[in-house]
Amino acid sequence: MGTASVEESKKRPLVFAYYVTGHGFGHATRVVEVARNLILAGHDVHVVTGAPAFVFTSEIQSPRLFLRKVLLDCGAVQADALTVDRLASLEKYSETAVVPRASILATEVEWLKSIKADFVVSDVVPVACRAAADAGIPSLCITNFSWDFIYAEYVMAAGNHHRSIVWQIAEDYSHCEFLIRLPGYCPMPAFRDIIDVPLVVRRLHKSRKEVRKELGIGEDMKVVILNFGGQPAGWKLKAEYLPTGWLCLVCGASESEKLPPNFLKLAKDAYTPDLMAASDCMLGKIGYGTVSEALAYKLPFVFVRRDYFNEEPFLRNMLEYYQGGVEMIRRDLLTGHWRPYLERAMTLNPCYEGGINGGEVAARILQDTAYGKNYTLDKLSGPRRLRDAIVLGYQLQRVPGRDLCIPDWYANAESELGLRTGSPTAVTAENNSLADSFSQDFEILHGDFLGLSDTLSFLKSLAGLDALVDSPTKTGKHTIREQKAAAGLFNWEEDIFVARAPGRLDVMGGIADYSGSLVLQMPIREACHVAVQKIHPSKQRLWKHALARQQDKGQGPTPVLQIILQK
Repeated sequence: MGTASVEESKKRPLVFAYYVTGHGFGHATRVVEVARNLILAGHDVHVVTGAPAFVFTSEIQSPRLFLRKVLLDCGAVQADALTVDRLASLEKYSETAVVPRASILATEVEWLKSIKADFVVSDVVPVACRAAADAGIPSLCITNFSWDFIYAEYVMAAGNHHRSIVWQIAEDYSHCEFLIRLPGYCPMPAFRDIIDVPLVVRRLHKSRKEVRKELGIGEDMKVVILNFGGQPAGWKLKAEYLPTGWLCLVCGASESEKLPPNFLKLAKDAYTPDLMAASDCMLGKIGYGTVSEALAYKLPFVFVRRDYFNEEPFLRNMLEYYQGGVEMIRRDLLTGHWRPYLERAMTLNPCYEGGINGGEVAARILQDTAYGKNYTLDKLSGPRRLRDAIVLGYQLQRVPGRDLCIPDWYANAESELGLRTGSPTAVTAENNSLADSFSQDFEILHGDFLGLSDTLSFLKSLAGLDALVDSPTKTGKHTIREQKAAAGLFNWEEDIFVARAPGRLDVMGGIADYSGSLVLQMPIREACHVAVQKIHPSKQRLWKHALARQQDKGQGPTPVLQIILQK
């Protein structure tokens, strides 16, 4: 986490209670990275999880790590690796977390007090947030989705008698201070405030060459890693599924399963990131862990969709945005028609260049928040929650069986600081580069562009107008007349004032807001920029635009306004 400041070094070590959802290993593996960075900073971390201990102890060997095996939610119940049973998921959650709720809360409050927890972190166990509130301990969540979003559609299909589950989950989440939101996020309107961080991925321990040498795989061999977290029921792998010269590394195969010679069974505790980095592509189902690590290590990902897991479209959108995914239909997976998909994957060039240090960033935010730093952005939470609620409404109203269509304005939305959330670091670097490009042309005397990419672009355009004045050779016929006219409006040695006004989405009440009526509106990222400058009245020329048009035609100046004075 870097060198701590002198002031922080004097602060006492903290105790974090970290709750991990019982759904799959993906949550546990990303918790490892956050917990590891907290421990490196000198804090104690008590992890509450149903995952095997080796997931944590293989990465963290420290007396500051404490594991408590308790399951407080169930996630989504899967009939097999690709199918979610919606009704069973709701019934299992009710059995696990609703019926014994009073007992769970009493137990967790007592335990939190017994370990003298300073802060509670949840990924993304709902009841943990309520237990923290009852114990008088602040809490927050770190996730890319929440269970109220996942279960909301299940309720629509299974019947409204389960809807109290969704309301209870949302209420539990509302006790959080804020949400640390990961890329590939779903709508989560239950949280008041959010902070976006880069991808959380596990570190590599070995190089591609080292892993291949240990497995006895030559560099000329094409390798696909099969990563489904368990295989579809009744499925048997066959040698002819792979093209000639390919080898498949199989994760999660049962000990009794016999594999063809071109398939290699991996150990249960095999370190997947190293194996992914040593492979040429991956075949599996979409989840946060697989997508984030495929993007981080630029590994082409051949994926098969899962039924009724509503996190998937948002992760798939991110994967495809960075040109890292090929979709395989389920029939071709099960019948072994793999060749065209693997060959297509080898032509991809995944282009994710964003941050992969989300674990470190999240740990720093946790530490600073526990020490009293205020990260929240109250004035901006309303528009974000409205965006989330609108997309959640899209999801609930779509025709059964139809895929969720994510609006471009949501998928490519900028965070509250104007940074594209899919790749915070990449866009930050882009903005810094853009800022550097005009920093020599402008000196900002007052205010700040706040990292807003459109403001940076506008300032760059202004710098371009100055260049038109200084370099007449650039004002040929390919330069539009409007630029010529604008170039002559400013005295580039004097102050220029730039203002930005965001647009707004007006759903209701826009013509009555000035009288105090109720409205339903939100700002949008599209905005209007204006550059103005004080000029002496004698120097004002109202027909500058028309003058440029006349000069472009080779004409002399002609009046554009005739004033007739009559006595």
